[in-house]
Amino acid sequence: MRIAIAGGGLGGLTLARILHRHGIATVVYEREATRSARAQGGTLDLHPESGQQALADAGLTGRFRSEARPEGEEHRILDPAARTLVHHRPDPGSFSGRPEIDRRALRDLLLDSLPRDTVAWQHRIVAATRIADRRFGLTFQDGRSADCDILVGADGARSAVRPLLTDAKLSYVATLVELSISDADRRHPDLAELVGPGNLWCIGVNQILAAQRLGDGSIKVGISVRAEDRAIDTYRSKRALLDMFDGWDPSLTALIEAGDSAPTPRRIEAMPIDTCWAHQPGITLIGDAAHLMPPVGEGANQAMLDAAELAAELAASPADPDSAIRKYEEAMFARIHPIAEMSARVQAMMLSPTAADDIVRFFTARPEPVPAE
Repeated sequence: MRIAIAGGGLGGLTLARILHRHGIATVVYEREATRSARAQGGTLDLHPESGQQALADAGLTGRFRSEARPEGEEHRILDPAARTLVHHRPDPGSFSGRPEIDRRALRDLLLDSLPRDTVAWQHRIVAATRIADRRFGLTFQDGRSADCDILVGADGARSAVRPLLTDAKLSYVATLVELSISDADRRHPDLAELVGPGNLWCIGVNQILAAQRLGDGSIKVGISVRAEDRAIDTYRSKRALLDMFDGWDPSLTALIEAGDSAPTPRRIEAMPIDTCWAHQPGITLIGDAAHLMPPVGEGANQAMLDAAELAAELAASPADPDSAIRKYEEAMFARIHPIAEMSARVQAMMLSPTAADDIVRFFTARPEPVPAE
């Protein structure tokens, strides 16, 4: 049973790790040249019932706790005048909630748990095809090719594997603009104090200015706006961003001014909430390839839980992988639908004209915060 996993993100690596624990070998095809080829983004809050459960199945709870930052769960929500609307403080040192961990640290943790030859680096998949009833072919950007008996698409929003199962289209739901502030405690102590050890959201009308502390002492700044507001190139200028936040308290807009480099905008997309597909032998999807959602705290957690549940089914039925994949898909579709609905509602609420009032009610009713990824 030759298993190929397309994509070496958190979902693909979690799947490879848990299968490895069960004595099932895999090959993970990853487009990046090395593990350090690019920055991995900000921090994640890992939920006990999903991301943390997957790490427990992977036998990595101890490593996770040595890398995670429970204090990063602290979450403040301000209005444009810098008045505090919500302030969530976690119990000091407690892992009972949703502790934060840097994406880089989590990915390294998973990579270090695998045999060195598990990940085939610099293998960007440009086409996936069914070449026989029980085999799949993969073509890579440099012209190389490979085949496998079981193919798992864990290759994200632009999945090359997804078209073999569904023609679901992505929709443009928001724009996210990112900046980074390095060595914040020394260079910008006022901003370091403003953001604190966790997440900060500043809620305006149809726009959010957010920041989060990373484990290396830097601050990741994110600006979220509605999809239809402006052309994406508009957001590459700090001056244009500052104009958007004209009238906001200077202590907040200082987060934009302090950015180390030009802002980086990107489109935030999502798949239809009801996306599913008819089962096909030997192939399936996990994570964003299966159910791309707005980044409101569920994406990585659900990708890792997908991986854990698929690995459990394959390990329980090694002689009947098709049955294992079918069981995984049925359970995953049922689990994901309400989560995708909730994520879409939260995304719309965050960028609405009444976002501040709506979010205060949301967090008052739900004491555990759902910080953006």
